[in-house]
Amino acid sequence: MSATTPTTILADAFGRVHEAIPQLLDGLDRDALTWRPDPDANSIGWLVWHLTRVQDDHVAGVGGVEQVYTSQGFAERLGLPYPASAVGYGQSSSEVGQFTVDDPGLLVSYHEAVHAMTLEVINALVDEGYDRIVDERWDPPVTAAVRLVSVVNDITQHLGQAAYVKGMYQRR
Repeated sequence: MSATTPTTILADAFGRVHEAIPQLLDGLDRDALTWRPDPDANSIGWLVWHLTRVQDDHVAGVGGVEQVYTSQGFAERLGLPYPASAVGYGQSSSEVGQFTVDDPGLLVSYHEAVHAMTLEVINALVDEGYDRIVDERWDPPVTAAVRLVSVVNDITQHLGQAAYVKGMYQRR
């Protein structure tokens, strides 16, 4: 059995979300991906896109690498009406409503690529790397460890929200 380290714990946490995404999206069509239980609610597809964008943006920042969304062409392939820099924070209900993806496989592929990048970034961190300041806009400044735990918290919440909306969609 390998030693428990910050890296193995984070790999497990990110891995759990990664394993759940294909199952969550399995069998969904465009209608299911874009269905909103209320005009101001988030859709399954938007939630998965958003959680993946947040992970992509924040983990790439920790690792000092380019985001998968732009470097691997997912911004173009998904063809969303948002700037390539958008991660979903602060989007209006109208902007969320503009989300449309015909093939859930594109969201799965994007998340797979982000997960691979995530593992590369966290595997490259040595123990001291977790204490490195990655964002000085906060008081106290944010370390790599705090940022990564924050991302895990955010993406697991959105995964749960997407699963809940899927349940609502299937029972309507």
